[in-house]
Amino acid sequence: MNKVICNNHFLLGSASPRRLDLLNQIGLNPDLVISPNIDEINLRKELPLDYVKRMAIQKNLILQPKYKDSIILTADTVVSVGRRILPKTTDVKMAEDCLRLISGKRHKVLTSFAIHSPNKNLKVKTVVSVVKFKRLHEEEIKYYLDTNEWEGKAGGYAIQGVAASFVNFLSGSYSNVMGLPLAELYRALLSIGYQFKNAT
Repeated sequence: MNKVICNNHFLLGSASPRRLDLLNQIGLNPDLVISPNIDEINLRKELPLDYVKRMAIQKNLILQPKYKDSIILTADTVVSVGRRILPKTTDVKMAEDCLRLISGKRHKVLTSFAIHSPNKNLKVKTVVSVVKFKRLHEEEIKYYLDTNEWEGKAGGYAIQGVAASFVNFLSGSYSNVMGLPLAELYRALLSIGYQFKNAT
C-alpha cells in the first residue's frame, strides 16, 4: 500500500472536544484542530441523511484551499426522529423538548465524516446508529436538565454521561453516537494510506 506523503500532518476540522477525545482513543493526535465556520441551517425538506453528508463535505471544502497538503477530517452528527432533525440544544427549553420527543422511542443518530488527502479524492462515509430511550419520568427529565450535559448536544443529550442510564437499546456504533464512528473511520484512513503507529 502506498503511504500518503503527509502522514505526519493531520487536521481535525471540528470544535467538538468529544471528537478529539475519540481520535486520541485510537492513537491519533491531530497536528491542528480548527473549527470550520459554515452556515449549518438545513434546507427545506432536506432529509437527515442528505443534511449530515452535506455538512461534513462543506466543512471539508472550506478548509481545503488553505490546507490542501494536509489530511483533513471533518464530520457532522445529527439526531433524527423520522424525517425531523433535532437541534443542537442551546437552552433548557430546547433540551426539554428533545427529551420529551425521544422519551420511550427509537431515534437515529447519523454521523457523516469526510476525509481529504493530497493524493486522493474526497472520501465520505455515513454511519447510522439506532438508540431507544426508556420512557422518561418527569423527575428524570428535570434531573437530566439540571446536569447541563445537554448544552450544545445534538438531540439534547450526551450518551457518555448521565443519559447512558436512559438507553434501553442501541444498534450500531456506540462511538458514532458520541460523534465519530471509530471502526469505520479507522478503515477509511487505512484505505487512503494513512499509517497508524500501531498498524503493521
